[in-house]
Amino acid sequence: MALASRGPLLPPGEDPMGRRRGYGTIVVFRQKMERPMQSNDLSRSLVAFEQNSTLVAVVELSLKSWLVAGLVPGLTRQPLKRLTADGEALVALLDRWRSEAVKSGRRIERVAAAFEAGRDGFWLARVLRARGIEAYVIHPNSIPVPREHRRAKTDRLDTGLLMRAFLGWLRGETKHCSMAPIPSLAEEDAKRPNREHEKLGAERTRIMNKIKAALVRLGVHGFKPNLRNAAERLEGLRTPEGLPVPPNTLAELRRDLVRLKLVREQIKEIERARERRLKQAPQEGAHPMVLMLARLKSIGVETADCLVHEAFYCPLRDRRAVARFGGMTGAPDESGAKRREKGLARAGNGRVRKAMLQLAYRWTMFQKESALTQWYQAWTQHSCHRTQVAVTRSVRFWRDVV
Repeated sequence: MALASRGPLLPPGEDPMGRRRGYGTIVVFRQKMERPMQSNDLSRSLVAFEQNSTLVAVVELSLKSWLVAGLVPGLTRQPLKRLTADGEALVALLDRWRSEAVKSGRRIERVAAAFEAGRDGFWLARVLRARGIEAYVIHPNSIPVPREHRRAKTDRLDTGLLMRAFLGWLRGETKHCSMAPIPSLAEEDAKRPNREHEKLGAERTRIMNKIKAALVRLGVHGFKPNLRNAAERLEGLRTPEGLPVPPNTLAELRRDLVRLKLVREQIKEIERARERRLKQAPQEGAHPMVLMLARLKSIGVETADCLVHEAFYCPLRDRRAVARFGGMTGAPDESGAKRREKGLARAGNGRVRKAMLQLAYRWTMFQKESALTQWYQAWTQHSCHRTQVAVTRSVRFWRDVV
């Protein structure tokens, strides 16, 4: 991707909501990438489900053991097997069930397995797909569960819920469950710098607040731990009684400053490594998309890197799909005559939602002349309850990127 000009993001003939109107100055063209994005619907299967020739299995993962439930053509029983946490053992179990189905006179043409997304990530799905098995990762919050106050919960019951939801998804029925896109190992590894940067930033803020709180407890105000000479200034601090900082508190603050310095150095190291990668290989992988977004005013490299590696690595149909991926859709509460909106659903990727909201705020701050900002200001002129979520949903370059 490349950006021909810089300015408002509305193409000629459309307003912020996609309707026809005046002119814009952004021109975006596509070039062939290593992994082109294609439209896909992960809320239902697009392949016909032949139950007599399909072996279906669901896996309830845990730290030490897995519980595997199967639906094997030709067998009256529904097998349930507990295994050690090993991918090769799971593949061997599926091969054994396939052999049993063949012995009963059935021909197995498809093997589909699914498990919930969680701590184990996506490595098991990649292992299964490398062995020729269809592997899917289910969104945990898309599984319908009983609403009793104290419902029974065991691995056996959970595999039953997973099997019912997975079978409905395989039949092509909607609202049974939704699948998570499975990233490659390179795509998953590309997320690590941005996520580590986010955690280190939170750690930096936590240490600074801890130092300030320790000094405020002694009546000392105005100390800035982010200064380079903060350690030297610490020796000259005095309490309102004119006394120096107590020795134990002083030693603790020194250790906190050393820890703060280390965290800041690691943050700078991550930023320098990212800049070096973008400079040395600007056309490699998702780097063209990152550079294209970073050229737009109000978007920095950090936000662009987060959006590209957290959201745009997977196929998304349109800007509404981007909003759903980030949990930016609404949550209506309607019953009878009651009509109210509970706010954002917040059911998607929290990192993407945070980046989109920050981008919406910066867009109205630094792109004051754009048609989108003017529409937002006119829309919220007589209301104090509307937020900048509307800007996030309407930003036109979501459609250009996806």
